[in-house]
Amino acid sequence: MPFAEFDDVTIHYLDEGTGPALVLAHALGTGTHLWDNVVPLLPPGLRVVRYDARGHGQSSTPPAPYTMGALIRDAERLMDHLGLRDTIFVGLSVGGMVAQGLAVKRPDLVRALVLSNTGAKIGTPAIWAERIATARRPGGMEDLARGSCERWFPRAYVKAGHHQPWYEHLCAHDPEGYAGCAAAISGTDFYTPTSGLRIPTLGIAGAEDGSTPPDLVRETVDLIPGSQFRLLRGTGHVPPVDAPADYAACLGDFINATGHLRAAPSGH
Repeated sequence: MPFAEFDDVTIHYLDEGTGPALVLAHALGTGTHLWDNVVPLLPPGLRVVRYDARGHGQSSTPPAPYTMGALIRDAERLMDHLGLRDTIFVGLSVGGMVAQGLAVKRPDLVRALVLSNTGAKIGTPAIWAERIATARRPGGMEDLARGSCERWFPRAYVKAGHHQPWYEHLCAHDPEGYAGCAAAISGTDFYTPTSGLRIPTLGIAGAEDGSTPPDLVRETVDLIPGSQFRLLRGTGHVPPVDAPADYAACLGDFINATGHLRAAPSGH
């Protein structure tokens, strides 16, 4: 298992393929496996890097709370460690907030952005304070898992029981890691910095997303001149799970439109 060890955290990552790099940053409460059904459908000739955020998956869990600056720094240090430059950075939910902050801080690392099911600001401090308190009480992760699955997935998907593996994953999630990243989201408002970006950007929204509704995603990507927006029908907050083929097609179209596959390979 590849791990990158830094002074305050150990980050687990997967680094597959050779060519121009695509970096994938996941949603709160998920991990590298969020992308399992999308990666095989991406255009050939890419180097695909995905990682577990601090407090998630096989990465270490420093004591909460975390700041968005720390999450951005983790991505930055990992990319420097792997020699990545001029990547397309795909961020979903909190990963999309990391994507915005990283593109502002380190334009050398990011040549194009995909802001998926995310916002420049997500929720309110009161909502996140309540979720953090829930995570810390006995049985709290089960309550959060139920609520998350209702917001994340289309009703028919839940009714059919397809959400069950994700419900179980969320139930087993480390409360400290969840609370840490929830605190980072709570303290973030990127409307001003994101409006200064001038790079190719694609926004992806799920028509049935109860966490980051399409209007929020559209409002966020509209801050960046020349950005594109795609609405995926019949999907929710995590389309790589319930609509991987449609999601991969969106990414493939954007990768081709940006000429990324003709770029010089990033690292390796």
